Formats: sequence, C-alpha cells, structure tokens
Amino acid sequence: MRIGVDTGGTFTDVVALLRDGSLRVVKRLSTPRDPAEAVLAGVQAAADGAAVSEVVHSTTVATNALLERRGGPTALVTTAGFEDVLELGRQARPSLYALHPVVTPPLLEATHRLGIEERLAPDGSVLTAPSQAALAELVQRLRALEVRSIAICLLHAYANPAHERAVAAALSPLGLPISLSSEVLPVMREYERTSTTVADAYVVPVMAPYLERLARSLEPGRLRIMQSNGGAISAREAVHRPARTLLSGPAAGVIGALEVARAAGYADLVTLDMGGTSTDVALVAGGEIASTEEAQVAGCAIQLPMLAVHTVGAGGGSIARLDAGGALKVGPQSAGADPGPAAYRRGGALPTVTDADLVLGRLDPARFLGGEMTLDAARAREVVGELAAQLGKPVEAAAEDLVAVADAVMARAIKSISVERGHDPARFVLMPFGGAGGMHACAIARELGMTRVLVPPSPGLLCAYGALIADATHDFVHTLLVDAGARLDASALQGELEKLCARGERALDLDAVPSGRRRMELSCTLRYRGQSFELRVPAEGDLVAAFHEAHRARYGYALDRPVELVTVRLRAVGAMEHAPPPVEADEPGDPQVGRTTTIWRGRAYGSAVYLRRRLRAGTRVSGPALIVEYSATTFLPPDGSAEVLAGGALLIVLN
Repeated sequence: MRIGVDTGGTFTDVVALLRDGSLRVVKRLSTPRDPAEAVLAGVQAAADGAAVSEVVHSTTVATNALLERRGGPTALVTTAGFEDVLELGRQARPSLYALHPVVTPPLLEATHRLGIEERLAPDGSVLTAPSQAALAELVQRLRALEVRSIAICLLHAYANPAHERAVAAALSPLGLPISLSSEVLPVMREYERTSTTVADAYVVPVMAPYLERLARSLEPGRLRIMQSNGGAISAREAVHRPARTLLSGPAAGVIGALEVARAAGYADLVTLDMGGTSTDVALVAGGEIASTEEAQVAGCAIQLPMLAVHTVGAGGGSIARLDAGGALKVGPQSAGADPGPAAYRRGGALPTVTDADLVLGRLDPARFLGGEMTLDAARAREVVGELAAQLGKPVEAAAEDLVAVADAVMARAIKSISVERGHDPARFVLMPFGGAGGMHACAIARELGMTRVLVPPSPGLLCAYGALIADATHDFVHTLLVDAGARLDASALQGELEKLCARGERALDLDAVPSGRRRMELSCTLRYRGQSFELRVPAEGDLVAAFHEAHRARYGYALDRPVELVTVRLRAVGAMEHAPPPVEADEPGDPQVGRTTTIWRGRAYGSAVYLRRRLRAGTRVSGPALIVEYSATTFLPPDGSAEVLAGGALLIVLN
C-alpha cells in the first residue's frame, strides 16, 4: 500500500491507499517533542500489518526549526566584504509608519559570517582565486566556532560554481553538511541567494536526523517528502535540500483541495486550512494554483518555487488573551497537542478557539474523533468564563468575541491573496479543511461576501490525502542573462534547455517514474533591460513577443526597449497514481443522531446533529445544524443550507 502522512501542531493524519483502491484513515495526537513518534505510530496503525511500498510525508519540521530558531548552529562563508548582506537585506521597513519597528534578526550572528578573499566577475570569469592559505585559515576559524552546518555563498557563483566547490572541498575534512548557493539557488541577487542558502543549511541539523530515522524505521518502504511547490521528492534529496520543504504541509493541503474541487466541477476556489496551530490560505483561479518564487518564511527571504500560501497564527489551539490595552487577542501562541485546549483534559489552562467553539455548541463533545476522544465541556466553559470575567461579559458573549477575532484574522489573510491581487472573493467558492475549518468557514465566507462553501470529504485528513496523490516534482534553473532579441543564439538556447531536460530525466529515473508518466515543463524569465524583476513565459515560440504580452497583461503596458533573457527553468513532473478523496463508509440508519443548542450572533438555536457518513448523495440539510464525522465537524448556520454532492463533498449555500 501507499500512505500519505501530514504532521500538524495538534494532530498527525494518515491516509493509506490499499491494493483494492480503497482508503484507510488514522488520526493521532502529534508528539511535538519527537514528531517521528506520532508518524510511525500512525503508519503502523494504518498499515495494520500489511506491507508498505511508499510513504509520502508533508511535514512542518523545517518550518518550525526556522520559526523557533532551533536549527544550526550554522556558519556562512561568503566573499570578503559581503558578510553583512544577510543583515542589510533590502533595507525595507516591514511597517512603514511604525515608530519602533520590530525587525526579525538574521539566522546567523556576525561572528558566524566569515569572509574569504576571492572574486568572480558577473560573467563568471575569475578575478581573484581563493588562496590555499586563506582556505586553511578558514578551516581553523570554522573549527573554533563548533558549528553543525555550513552555507557557502560567493559573489556571482551562479555564473561559475568553481570557487564555491573549491571552498567546499577544502572544508570537507570538517565532516559537516554544506549548502552551496550554486546548487541551492543558482540565480543572481545576493541577498535572496544568501538568505535561501543559509536557511537551507540552518535546518539540515534538525531535518536530517528526523528524516533518516523515519527512513530507517519505514524500510523497506520508500519515503518521499512534500515540497513547497506541491510536488514530492525522495527523503535523500530532502535531506540534501531541506529548504524546499519549508511549506510542505500547507502545499499538500492545496493539492488535495484542488483534486476535490475538480471532481465537484469547481475551478475557482479559496482554500482555508485551519488546523490546531495556524491557518493556511491559498487561491486557485481557473484550476491553476497561484505560485511564487519569493516569500518570507519566519522572517527569512526564501526564493524557491512554492505555492502562494499565506499563513496566520489562528487555529483551534490558538490562545486568547487581553493585551496591555485591554484588547482581545487570539494567537499566534497555541496550546498545540501538549497540553492542548483545556477541553482535551491534558493540562491546558488557557482559553482557546476550540474551547470557545465548544461553549458555543459548535462541537459535539461525545463525537470528537468519531468518539475516540471525549471533550470536557465544563472545563472549556470554565476557562472561557475566566476570560469573560476580564471582559465583563457573559460566557457565551466572550466565546463569540473570541471566535470573531479568530475569524477576522483568517478573513484578512484571504483578502491578502484575493482582493490585494485583483480577485473578487465573491466569485470563488471557499473550501475549508483541517480539523477546525468547517466550524468557521460560513462566518468567514459571510464576511467576504462569498455565498458558497465546499466542504471536502474527511476535511481533517485532506493534507495527508494531498501528500498521497502528489506528483514527483523537480525544479531546475540556469542563469543566462543574454540579449533576447535578434542576436539570441537559438541553438545555444536549445542546448541549455536540453541540458535541463537531461537533469530532469535523471531525477525522475531515481524516482522510478515510468517514461509514459513524465512531463517536462520548460520556461524562461525575461525582463526589459534595466528592470529589477522578471516575468516568466513558456520556452516556446517567440519569447520576446510572449514577454511583451505577459508584461501588458500584468502591468497594462509594454515598452519599446531591449529585452533580456535572464534564466531558463525546468519543472520535471512524474505523475503518480491518483485516488479519490477518503470518504467515510456509508452507514445505514437515520442521519440525525441528536439535537444540541448552538449560539449564533447572540441567539441560542436548537440545532440538529447529523452523522455525515449517513448522508447520501442528493440529501439536503438546513441550518442550524452540526454535521459530524471522524476528522472534523461542520457548523451550518441558520441562514445556510447544504447538499451532499455525488463525490461526497458537501456544498453549503448561504442565503
């Protein structure tokens, strides 16, 4: 069987594809002190003694290492005089009008940024080669620092990697993992290249032991890891290039969401992945997931291919508190899995979003995780009551305020990927998933003017499902920086594209992808001479004309100015076997299993409780209601109605 695994801050989710095409699902509390423990326990439970051929894992280990600054210690070796590039950055203020701006410090202190005398020209020609004496001195300085990994980023190494390779060879006796910018990100712009390479080296000491332990424990099954670009790579490659996994978990969810949306006939959607610690949102327009190559992750500039996912610190475990001015704040601090929300009865003593949802009747305490875990409603009411006393409000009113603040944070995140990019959210369908997404989706949709909410089957397991169906994907880039006009040497360009394709074929050979399932996506980035940034166009036909058209589409105009071809790029894709999303087995019987009281906008409503696995395709449900299943709960407000679609998805229409 093949297995997809997603590790979140609160739960670890597992989806297994059995030989007969059916799916088996498992959900376990995460083990933050040792994430591998929950992963291995979940895989073992899902396998149930059967042989496992492959495990695809989406993980937040690299992301958390950056967020919590617990990677490294790492040293940077760079061209003398460029030691402070990492700290200078782009000198852009994150908050333009802040009188006391808070700037995230770089991953490395000045003592761990070492310069060496060498220099390449922009075309890669050697101006000054590193001397043997300088290399020997560098080895001694690094020994004294007692680092666990090294990043090497020399000026213009994208044009000629010889000096970086020479430095790496000289440092090899140290026996440390080394990240070369000419391999991690062989493109120009020193700050982004340095920052990305340092981040790659910084997370190696955390990622390598974790993935190596998983790989050993899962033998003889093959372990693959989700990347930020929505594809998967081998564990060996992930250890070698861990920066590619920084948005691994969120990317898996978007891949799963797109598969469900396509089956339901939707091409325009906004995804809302609300887990225990954070919420990730992304936009899909016309069936294409928005992507980027420039992102800030935990204060670090990362310039690698990734899905355009925006993350905010609002999840089911997000802790509510009053700030110094008496305003109600929710997150980014989270109760996580240990101790978790107070309702989990694991020692949590602070009010969380989950506790507030329980007070408002939007969770059935007896049917959480299909009844495997019972929530303590009295304890949730107690901790939310303490917050209510500070606010001077009734418990229910304080719980609604807490939820409203969390919803506002998530709505702002969606605006940042839609309204701020010229998209009207009202024409999109909102797809909530993660364990908590279905309880908040309708309120968020209302705030954004959206009228349709599509809840996938088993929403709390969608990230694991996305990992299971993710294609093998490898990105390659080569910098040219040549005139793209009439003087462009077409044969030379074709030669560079063929070299990239050969690298892609070798990578897919290692993934054992059959030739009939391979796809090579070639593209080029171009710019007007003098511009600071490029646009990407397919590597076919008239590149200059295609660039003019792309520029006109993006900015509303084109210029009569020379065009430069900056990079050639390849995405090598190996299509993997796709399976339908996990749907709980049909169960005979009355779908309504009880009634409860829910609070909506200050008013109490008698609400039906439905088991989703008993709702047949074509069934319609009117709100207010709770629709409960193993991995999540969906709250249907009084002004909403839901219909079960043929593929198992739940379409909610807000009146």
